[in-house]
Amino acid sequence: MNSMAGNDPRHNLIKVAAAQIDGAYGDVGANLAKHLGHMEQARANGVRLLVFPELSLCGHSAGKDALRLAMSPDDPVIATLAQASTDLHTVFGFIEEAPGGQFYNSQASVSNGEVVHIHRKAQLATYGKLRDGLYYAAGTTLGSFPFNERWRMATPICADLWNPALVHALACDGVTLIAAPISSAREAVGEGFDNPAGWDVNLRFYAMTYGVGIVMANRVGTEGMMTFWGGSRILDPFGKTVALGPETEEGLVIGELDYESVRRARFLLPTVRDARAFALRQDTAKRDFTLNLD
Repeated sequence: MNSMAGNDPRHNLIKVAAAQIDGAYGDVGANLAKHLGHMEQARANGVRLLVFPELSLCGHSAGKDALRLAMSPDDPVIATLAQASTDLHTVFGFIEEAPGGQFYNSQASVSNGEVVHIHRKAQLATYGKLRDGLYYAAGTTLGSFPFNERWRMATPICADLWNPALVHALACDGVTLIAAPISSAREAVGEGFDNPAGWDVNLRFYAMTYGVGIVMANRVGTEGMMTFWGGSRILDPFGKTVALGPETEEGLVIGELDYESVRRARFLLPTVRDARAFALRQDTAKRDFTLNLD
């Protein structure tokens, strides 16, 4: 029997969007209003998943003001976004204050009035003009969650996607949809690096190699000495760009992803299948070796 025959096609084909915004540094109220406006626009366009950039509620460089801007997951601002995200799954960035006085660069996922997942940035960018490690603790878990009956989703943040081991682990854990919130400026890394071109290679590689859909949301505008280049995009599991945003303008970048393309891509290029088998062999060999030592 074809196991897909009785599957609801609405769970296979999803309309997704990146919210390419110019955030107001340190003004959570203004950014909240902008989030709610883009959510309303996304809902009017039939979007089911909306991804905002990294630190979208507070600003790219807000780490130095964490004592003023940080919030816990039960903060009224986050509750407001959760309540507004009834039939729309929304992913947005904030500074999280955790028990014990730890601050994290985090991304919240909300749906149907609830916070369904929080990812804490694990690969802190502390090079070039980037200062994550000065202000934030590093997340220690990856994590993923079901978007619906077919898609499994993760929300690695910006530099997390420049650690191939993290993306590899997510794909091998069953992730088929990646929300990729970033906050990338042209000047971030340094001379000799082309950030827009580098991100293009990075995202197409992951989408094609692992057979995942990707929704990347970058910001636009300027903040201090940083100029953000937009270019938010949606990629299918064959590494093809479904939709691409402009370099300077705010707005929604909307496209569709089909789970059937995940099935076909992973059947034709079985990276995940073979990687999982290799990992299992390694794990078994380690256990056998340990047993022999005992």
